[in-house]
Amino acid sequence: MLTDADLDPAPLHGRTVAIIGYGNQGRAQALNLRDGGIAVRVGLRPGSSRADEVRDEGLTLLPPAEAARDADIVVLLAPDEHLPAIYTEIEPSLKPGAALGFAHGLCIHYGLITPRPDLDIIMVAPKGPGAALRRLYTEGKGMVALAAVAQDATGNAWPLALTYAHALGSGRAGAGVLRSTFEQETLSDLFNEGAVVWGAVPALLEAGFQTLVEAGIDPQLAYLECVSELKLLADLVEARGIAGMREAISNTAELGASLGGPRLVDDGTRQRMRDVLDDLRSDRFARALSDEAAADYPRLRAERRKAAASALEAARRSLL
Repeated sequence: MLTDADLDPAPLHGRTVAIIGYGNQGRAQALNLRDGGIAVRVGLRPGSSRADEVRDEGLTLLPPAEAARDADIVVLLAPDEHLPAIYTEIEPSLKPGAALGFAHGLCIHYGLITPRPDLDIIMVAPKGPGAALRRLYTEGKGMVALAAVAQDATGNAWPLALTYAHALGSGRAGAGVLRSTFEQETLSDLFNEGAVVWGAVPALLEAGFQTLVEAGIDPQLAYLECVSELKLLADLVEARGIAGMREAISNTAELGASLGGPRLVDDGTRQRMRDVLDDLRSDRFARALSDEAAADYPRLRAERRKAAASALEAARRSLL
């Protein structure tokens, strides 16, 4: 794990960075770079709903191809499924030997983008949402990030990737920069999203809530027990680790966990997790993402409507 003491800021001195996209990561990265004295411009398509926000925060706004022209580093921070079309649009504007940056390895790992051979292809992937990256930076702290290089055309790709991580604040105390690869970052990130934190955990919360309500438990109480306490668990694990979390809870809770957990997470669960990982090692997930985007997200829209109308959400709203 590299910190500011290990990271040389010099490779970014005098360089111009173009940030394409101003959403979750785009805004945070652009502002962190700007506040660190790096020349930043933002690329958005005409009519973008984010345009006024970019201008209000004092950043230069240009169409994507113009923002990329003559920039030393062009970082693609729009949603993954839109990046291939954006790259096609900006490629003629990329100067020879420029660096193309990413915050996620999906498009490079699955071959959705085939970059020009003269470009450095780098990735700096903060391990958290952009809002937290920005907040930590303004507090003088940092967020752990992965750095990777997929194509080193100039021989300077690694120093550039690491200095970019430094500029985001990821080398500060309490954080650090871990060398990785596009493949490792992509598989681990997508696996977490599909099989652990963002996929399995919400489904488990919903199932627990439904089980209690079906057994006659008041929905508000079921929500408090099965959903609200998740933050207590997360805070304990963050502060003390899983072993330390077990030491901090009551004997009753610890015994219940030791008896109930293995009944839910068994060899069958682990095999289904391996199946998720196998889908990711192939290109099945990448194809599904492209198909979903091409159809204007019917599955995601349906899932959002279903979640908003659920009994669990009604219980949450009743407690506000």
